[in-house]
Amino acid sequence: MNNLPKADLPLPAPRSSQPEVLAEEIIERLTYRIGKDAQVAKPHDWLTATILVIRDRIIDKWMASTKQVYKTNAKRVYYLSLEFLIGRLMRDAINNLGLMSEIRDALTSLGVEFDVIAGLEPDAALGNGGLGRLAACFMESMATVDIPAYGYGIRYMHGLFRQQMADGWQVELPETWLAHGNPWEFERRESSYEIGFGGAVETVGGYDDTPRYVWKPAERVIAMAYDTPVVGWRAKRVNTLRLWTAQPIDPILLDAFNAGDHIGALRESNKAEALARVLYPADATPAGQELRLRQEFFFCSASLQDILRRHLQQYEDFTSLPDKVSIQLNDTHPAVSIAELMRLLIDVHNLDFEQAWDITWRTFSYTNHTLLPEALESWPVPLFERLLPRHMQIVYAINAKILVDARKSKMMNDAEIRSISLIDENGDRRVRMGNLAFTGSHSINGVSALHTELMKETVFADLHKLYPTRINNKTNGITPRRWLMQCNPGLTGLLRETIGDAFMDDAEALKALDAYADNADFRAKFAAIKRANKQVLSNLVAQRMGIRLDPSAMFDIQIKRIHEYKRQLLNIIEAVALYDQIRSRPELDWVPRVKLFAGKAAPSYHNAKLIIKLANDVARVINNDPAVRGLLKVVFIPNYNVSLAEIMVPAADLSEQISTAGMEASGTGNMKFALNGALTIGTLDGANVEMRDHVGADNIVIFGMTADEVARVRSETPNPRATIENSRELSQALAAIASGVFSPDDRNRFAGLVDGIYTHDWFMVAADFDSYTRAQREVDAIWSEPERWYSKTIRNTARMGWFSSDRSIRQYAKEIWRAG
Repeated sequence: MNNLPKADLPLPAPRSSQPEVLAEEIIERLTYRIGKDAQVAKPHDWLTATILVIRDRIIDKWMASTKQVYKTNAKRVYYLSLEFLIGRLMRDAINNLGLMSEIRDALTSLGVEFDVIAGLEPDAALGNGGLGRLAACFMESMATVDIPAYGYGIRYMHGLFRQQMADGWQVELPETWLAHGNPWEFERRESSYEIGFGGAVETVGGYDDTPRYVWKPAERVIAMAYDTPVVGWRAKRVNTLRLWTAQPIDPILLDAFNAGDHIGALRESNKAEALARVLYPADATPAGQELRLRQEFFFCSASLQDILRRHLQQYEDFTSLPDKVSIQLNDTHPAVSIAELMRLLIDVHNLDFEQAWDITWRTFSYTNHTLLPEALESWPVPLFERLLPRHMQIVYAINAKILVDARKSKMMNDAEIRSISLIDENGDRRVRMGNLAFTGSHSINGVSALHTELMKETVFADLHKLYPTRINNKTNGITPRRWLMQCNPGLTGLLRETIGDAFMDDAEALKALDAYADNADFRAKFAAIKRANKQVLSNLVAQRMGIRLDPSAMFDIQIKRIHEYKRQLLNIIEAVALYDQIRSRPELDWVPRVKLFAGKAAPSYHNAKLIIKLANDVARVINNDPAVRGLLKVVFIPNYNVSLAEIMVPAADLSEQISTAGMEASGTGNMKFALNGALTIGTLDGANVEMRDHVGADNIVIFGMTADEVARVRSETPNPRATIENSRELSQALAAIASGVFSPDDRNRFAGLVDGIYTHDWFMVAADFDSYTRAQREVDAIWSEPERWYSKTIRNTARMGWFSSDRSIRQYAKEIWRAG
């Protein structure tokens, strides 16, 4: 044990929260940290100065939290995730510190408007969708419920991409969130680790000695840490998000540079920097696959070296590792950590295989986020072996142990044994990262009750048979601080006025709101806040896109990653069918509706990008047709991120959660919308099942096939053409799309998309269409009775407290991590 923090050193006295003191400190930071006089300071200068003042107060609590862990020898949780979609941090940090009114007053006294400078903070481009946002919510909740934790990931320079539209097509541009630095982060140059790739493995030792294996990488880079503090509610604890950036061992090859090869001289630097430039580089090429695997190993190896170093600072050896450390793998991206921990324990710290394996599987736990076999990740054996030769040996050794044990158990036949193997021998041999994560973890959790049961029956059925106690459920949650208090201050104020402040510390106290669902005065106030939030979104759409929206219309919103199983296509086709009906039956009393979409498609996902183009083409036609009389509008808002979600979620009247049943693991957007008083239209998929149980079947609109019915229909080789021809609305809508009504410049643009529905309809768009349209007309009927509508949506807000990420984290801590 060495280098222990001196926990007995006194901490600074608490800093003042008086507005006049805060204002003085902001001026001081502006002058001495930024070098600007208040008279010439620009809004971005005020933003940075304000962040630095807030940060100082966080640091005091951060250091106290760290010292408390060392003092008590508390167990630490390490959350490994390729994504952390944390969004903007300033408002969140101020809110959790309880300083919002004081900071506003301080800035007002200086002639600065808080909301103006807060809007300048860039979104941290560290994630893509629900998996990354869940990681961010979990980090905040771990601090809130007092779990000592680190989050580990990559400090992406450009993140996923910045989405723009060119004639309705998605265009990917680099995100530049770090262009002007990041005042929230701290460079930790002392936390730097060497990461290797390629090379060969040498065996040391003769016949009488236990052989030792020495990996000699052909390439090496340095991983260096950047720390961001994560503040819990009321600043009870401040945890750490540690992100890795890559640096070359030799930044420039001077001989090559001086010889005139200026590009070649920077080859090593460019290769290193590529590791931390882009989230999810396209993997359609061998080079793209290799970069992804390099990224995953890079951050996993750095994180594990850091974890082991910290453990040895405090404890004598690694026998106590599972008792003092819990490592949670967020999906299969960090699964290579299992092989890397084995390597570090065996090759670096001289444990034998059995000791290392016992420590490893008791330390790791794994969260699965998908039932799609192709999304579980697998790597070609030649690529894995070339890039990580020692880890390939370890994977084979683990595999031998697992398969021998399975054979000895006499529980499994040959086909089942082949399915649990870490190596897929069908076709090109591949390393199955999902199987590695499962076998190397003591706990494997799903993220909704339905998803967990389906996991036992589908992707991990045979592994569940071998290890029947490992799979458990931990339904996802969202932090109510970000997704209610921060993004919807109007509703938060009304709730405090009506039911008191208890819900701010315990989201389940929102149940007290149930008593007001039929109160006319409360309904009117609730509706007024929703209308104000819709006006904010309308202003944003007008400013960014030049489209005018009527806030009195129903705002029908679907925001999520663009993917065929999430069925934005079903929503668009229904919009086309509704468009036809409004024009054909103008005498009917149609409900005014705005269909809003946002989300990004993976750069190499052709059909997803085509769906975005279809949404924009349909919008162009419908929005400009005077026959519609403004009763229907379609809007696709580009560059979906956390900050845009914080505006769209409180403005939603209707939440679209319409994935093909059995394919959405959980969803968290559904929870955010319902918490903010939206009615959900959805399938019985993911967490929708549990939401129905909590909010009541009368307060959610369910349609379509169940997961069992989808599986049965697929197994029976359905005839989508017959289904389409029996639905007049569907057949007409598909004919219009396929024939070029919405794409006059290219009549065949969407023919292939429509043909996919006619020929196989894997995502059950045709199969569920009529049920979906009936559900939408049911929504219209409820909307036409405002008292009924708002009674239902108020009950949604009242009954969503169980879906707090605080509850999720307490379950993880008690049942998986044994922490806190």
